[in-house]
Amino acid sequence: MPSLSARRLPIRARSPAVLSGRSRAEAMGSYFLGGDIGGTASRFVLCDQAGTIVQRGAAAGATGHTFNAESRERLEQSIAAIAAQITKPVDAAVFGLTGYGPRARGDIEDMLIAALKLARAKIFISDDIELAYRSLFALGEGHLVSAGTGSIAVHLDSEGRLFRIGGRGILIDDAGSGGWIGLAAVRALCRRLDEEGAPGDMHLLADALHAAVGSDDWSDMRAYIYAGDRGRIGALARCVADAAEAGDACANALLHEAGAELARLGNILIARNGNHPVAFVGGVLKLHPVIAETIRQRLAGEARFPALDQAEGAARLALSFFHSAPSGPSA
Repeated sequence: MPSLSARRLPIRARSPAVLSGRSRAEAMGSYFLGGDIGGTASRFVLCDQAGTIVQRGAAAGATGHTFNAESRERLEQSIAAIAAQITKPVDAAVFGLTGYGPRARGDIEDMLIAALKLARAKIFISDDIELAYRSLFALGEGHLVSAGTGSIAVHLDSEGRLFRIGGRGILIDDAGSGGWIGLAAVRALCRRLDEEGAPGDMHLLADALHAAVGSDDWSDMRAYIYAGDRGRIGALARCVADAAEAGDACANALLHEAGAELARLGNILIARNGNHPVAFVGGVLKLHPVIAETIRQRLAGEARFPALDQAEGAARLALSFFHSAPSGPSA
């Protein structure tokens, strides 16, 4: 199934199947599942046909990178863990996944079908950021910058066309994200050790990083970083925030820089797609107040910091797509 930004959606063509499934489900009560698969953690929400949340839960993080065998296995395990926790029969599901691309749609649908016993027509999969946008704005009325393990910025115009910047992964950029902050901290520490042989006034940051890695030996740090787990790398951002809170000037500067990078993404959206409010969401915004403060200072427009529960948003979109409006979302 194509992304939500597509002008024509197969959900419309499948509406008879959706309606017949809906009629059967209504006889025993319908439940709609929303999943938010992130690199650090995965969360789900189940709601009934009245929109009442009946269950919440979490599982290990994963990504939509099914082209990588290890990432694919983590995703299968995460979906299986979610399915094992669900206490009601699921009528339909909407999942947003970090790192998702349309080529992975069939593989991920197969995983959800096997785990949840759903018909393919009752599953909608998308990039997590698109789903987040639709949870916050009507089409064309805002911009969204999301900063978690990675970072990305999007605008959906009034026709449902998607404009996106960033989101290229921590090996290329993802500036301002948790992964970027974590790598920047490790890089800064390594340079200090090269230059002076000791952390010096970066000792608070060094102690936090070494505690997270479990060692102050370079070989262990190298193994931690090059193991390729972006979720674990992103988790190092918490070390930076803790060190900044304790008074580490280098850590504080890194968080300022992260805020400036996220504001840059918002400014690009404003420059290219109009002066709409920019919503900033994601775990990075919760690390330390200096990040949001820097964004407000640097953004050439209105900055918003909404409380966004992406799993709940996905569940409500599932309700809207497959129950309230079984013909599918409008473009």
